[in-house]
Amino acid sequence: MDSKKRRIHLPKSRLGGVAFSVIVTALVGFVYFYVALPAINLQDGDFYMFLIFLCAVYIGCSLLTTARAKSQEVRTPQQKARDMLGFVRHNCLPVGILLAAVLLAALVGKIVSIPMFRAAAYRELLDVQTGDFAQDVAQISFNEIPTLDRTSANYLGDRQMGTLSDMVSQFEYSNDSTQINYQGRPVRVAPIDYADLFKWFTNRRGGLPAYVVVDMVTQEASVVRLQEGMKYAFSEPLNRNVMRHLRFQYPTMMFSTPEFEIDEDGHPWWVAPRLVKTIGLFGGRDIRGAVLLDAVTGESQYYEEVPAWVDTLYTPSLIMEQYDYHGTLVRGFINSILGQRDVTMTTEGYNYIAMNDDVYVYTGVTSANADQSNLGFLLCNMRTKETKYYEAPGATERAAMASAMGVVQDLGYTATFPLLLNISGQPTYFIPLMDATNLVKSYAMVNVAQYQIVATGSTVPACERTYVGMLSDRGVVSGGGVPDVQDESAGVIAEIRTAVLDGTSWYYIRLEDEDVFYAVSAAQDQNVIVLNVGDAVTVQHAVPEEGESPAILEAYAVTAE
Repeated sequence: MDSKKRRIHLPKSRLGGVAFSVIVTALVGFVYFYVALPAINLQDGDFYMFLIFLCAVYIGCSLLTTARAKSQEVRTPQQKARDMLGFVRHNCLPVGILLAAVLLAALVGKIVSIPMFRAAAYRELLDVQTGDFAQDVAQISFNEIPTLDRTSANYLGDRQMGTLSDMVSQFEYSNDSTQINYQGRPVRVAPIDYADLFKWFTNRRGGLPAYVVVDMVTQEASVVRLQEGMKYAFSEPLNRNVMRHLRFQYPTMMFSTPEFEIDEDGHPWWVAPRLVKTIGLFGGRDIRGAVLLDAVTGESQYYEEVPAWVDTLYTPSLIMEQYDYHGTLVRGFINSILGQRDVTMTTEGYNYIAMNDDVYVYTGVTSANADQSNLGFLLCNMRTKETKYYEAPGATERAAMASAMGVVQDLGYTATFPLLLNISGQPTYFIPLMDATNLVKSYAMVNVAQYQIVATGSTVPACERTYVGMLSDRGVVSGGGVPDVQDESAGVIAEIRTAVLDGTSWYYIRLEDEDVFYAVSAAQDQNVIVLNVGDAVTVQHAVPEEGESPAILEAYAVTAE
């Protein structure tokens, strides 16, 4: 019975064994490359793993071939060992030399790239300039302040998928959103994904039909349908997978994780930053341009200088890594371990600020002791890597978050990571406060230098008004509790309405020949209580966004003529 079993006939000749090993190695190597997608680049650590794997497969196949061919011969153990050594010398020596060379190159490359020997080069990875906060960071209007963090935005985006009644069972929200400036507004954009492998198989011809946009200011999420579906995405399992498509088009180029963006016309793209190593063989990670991949057609082009609409070329983690080298190696490698004189590093966490149609990443800077105080903070342009340090001693972001939650502890709200704003010339942590369902219910402003100054409000204008009033009361700034960005309107009162919100009496005043109501609280200006229809008044109020005609504007004071 055993003699009739079918056996795999391996080649017995040396040439046949070599051919068999090469073919098997090539087939297995292709599968490995297709799945792992290493760059064919000596600066990519994954490429060395690929070469080591190929050498191991070849040697394994060769040993298997020889062992099977010799198993039919009567040999003593000494003869078998001698034959095996002879085989290794004749068939595997070149591959063994290649394997040893690969391991040696990787080891030497690692050693010459470590900061111990290249401290000066690592310190110069990031060019940090000193900036003036009040001058560089302009006070932005209420309609430009993002009130969501990544978690809240993804929650709203996922909930918006319910509007796709005709395709909700086929696709799902990707939870992979990117913050960008789109048509002058801070938004998060994210593609949708195939719900599972079967849904991909049935829908791959048309591609992904939409993406999701979440307005970070108004907290509105919308699904944008495309005339032609996106054929290239991370949820594509085969050749149209974003990384696989890029690897086959640019086999030697290393990439940072591609980010999903849309241009000013709303067309979807994948922005794949080109990753380079600038110190030794493996050290000094940096970005040099990017490949822009059309998510619909798959056409791509490399740009040394990316178009202005691209917002996410450099990642926050890379910027923080480079500053940590800059701050810790300021006086050399030994000082970074012993003594730590003048050593600084970034704090845990980051957020984004939209300025001048660009996105800036913000993170705090603290001492080597990583205590509860910041020395200042960084702002870095995520497209150009222009970085400025602002000296502003004060509380860390985590301390400010704890301070804000302490004010509303009876409500059980959770603080999101702060956003840094310029309020009346003061560096200020702006902290949206979320309930248990990840919805923003309140806002807090915490002074960076004096984090015991904490103001909260159910709206951003109300929070700012209270905060500026506290700054004035404590002598931090001069003047009353009126924000800097304001306007005046004069006229005769045509209508007055009242309402009680959160225990506060509000008066809504409409002037003759106007449609807008000016909302002012009695706590802010008690003079409003005695006003009547027909009185001539001057109203100090917030400035509406250009092109917008709001029905209600926040008012700070009403003066009778």
